[in-house]
Amino acid sequence: MKVTRGYVSGAVRVHPVATIGNFDGHHIGHRALLETLVQTARRAQGTALAVTFDPHPVKILAPHADLRFLTSFEEKLARFEEAGIDEVVFLEFSEAFAKLSPVDFAEQVLHRGLQLKDIFVGQQFAFGHKRAGTIADLVELGRRFGFEVHPVSPVTADGAVVSSTRIRRLIQQGQVGQAALLLGRQYAIAGIVSPGAQRGQALGWPTANLRLPADRVVPLDGVYATVMVWNQQRFDSVAYIGTRPTFDAGERLLEVYVLDAGPELYGQSITVQFVERVRGDMHFDGGEALSRQIALDVERTRSILRRHHETVMGV
Repeated sequence: MKVTRGYVSGAVRVHPVATIGNFDGHHIGHRALLETLVQTARRAQGTALAVTFDPHPVKILAPHADLRFLTSFEEKLARFEEAGIDEVVFLEFSEAFAKLSPVDFAEQVLHRGLQLKDIFVGQQFAFGHKRAGTIADLVELGRRFGFEVHPVSPVTADGAVVSSTRIRRLIQQGQVGQAALLLGRQYAIAGIVSPGAQRGQALGWPTANLRLPADRVVPLDGVYATVMVWNQQRFDSVAYIGTRPTFDAGERLLEVYVLDAGPELYGQSITVQFVERVRGDMHFDGGEALSRQIALDVERTRSILRRHHETVMGV
């Protein structure tokens, strides 16, 4: 898969078929759209393009907003490649770009810049300055500039449209199981394991500690049944997110305890996949009470993960 930044002078793409958006999360709605796009490009023996923005538009339009992402840059590219996209084009989003009128956007970006033949967008797609352009406007502009517009119906689940905003809200509420249904996979956070205060070790529950990425959506504080991935190996685990109120609240961390014998993880890169929330964060009267609760959490986690694995395997 090719990655391009901006318009490449003299670039020749065979029958470019594109979609445009931020694609944070690459949820089941995104995947349905990308599948249709790739199939169309293959039938036309053309080029499947995913057009997205850097920086994210919110960073320009609302620079003080607390912007959190569902996917890292690297994961976003990996998901595009898995979907069969031939080329990802990153367009620089600036104040000048944001002020393009719908007509200028269609002509300068879609027609002259990308030379599109087909574009797939959601039915609620809006474009141009202050999102003034509608899907009907885009269809008309496509006729003028020589590209065909394919409006795509949204994917729904439980009676509501699947969206990145909806998934962010579920994760922040701790509803990681429901979020997984919309993502089509478990939500995950990756990082490098760093040394901690060794309190877990002293209690008999040694943990691998991760600092939480400042730009990622983080589940609600509490305990979760998780799967830890290291070196392409998967380990059942239980994870805690919070500030450890039993021991004088400190930095908010992600702590992971591997249920059975696992590797030495200090300094290693791991990924934590969230399956289900076990309980909320709690304060305990000392380490002994906390240790007893962790034993209960581990047993409940084993039950949750056993059921999860059976579902995945279709048992």
